[in-house]
Amino acid sequence: MKNLLKIVKDSNPSLRKRCEEVKEITPEIIDLVNNMHDYLVLSQDEGFSKKHNIREGVGLAAPQIGKNIRALVVYYKDENEDGQEIEIDHRLINPKIILESIKEVYLSGGEGCLSVDNEHKGYVYRHFKIQVKAFNAKTLKEEIITARGYEAIVLQHEIDHLNGILFYDHINKKDPFFVKEEAIRL
Repeated sequence: MKNLLKIVKDSNPSLRKRCEEVKEITPEIIDLVNNMHDYLVLSQDEGFSKKHNIREGVGLAAPQIGKNIRALVVYYKDENEDGQEIEIDHRLINPKIILESIKEVYLSGGEGCLSVDNEHKGYVYRHFKIQVKAFNAKTLKEEIITARGYEAIVLQHEIDHLNGILFYDHINKKDPFFVKEEAIRL
């Protein structure tokens, strides 16, 4: 990564704007998305994050670094059904949710965001399973991704950023910890 990216905070009105579709996928756009990916990887390195005073993140959308384009990255390590470590690595341009489950999911500890410094307590309900169509800046191909559970939550959070929506917009203002009985708790 050439320069450490600067994260735009939620007080900036630019985070409330709908992002522009990427008309032409240039080498500069691919570089930008790869830099965003590198930032997430480095943010998960404890030594690096402490040295540079940055928070750990698993997702990052272009508007969070001051770019009003429809691009996002998701990166974290997880385990598959066999207990083997896998990398969840999405570098998406013009992502669009094309399918959503009726079943919902939420994080028991609530959601957080690199652009949000203040704590916003409450549950954010999202679709448990989604399909996203996007250009993958890693494989350089148009793809359809099927995501469930935590991966689906992170993708929906980042796609919200592209539409000017922040996670706390979804929290029930009257009853932040309202539990939908049929929803899956993670």
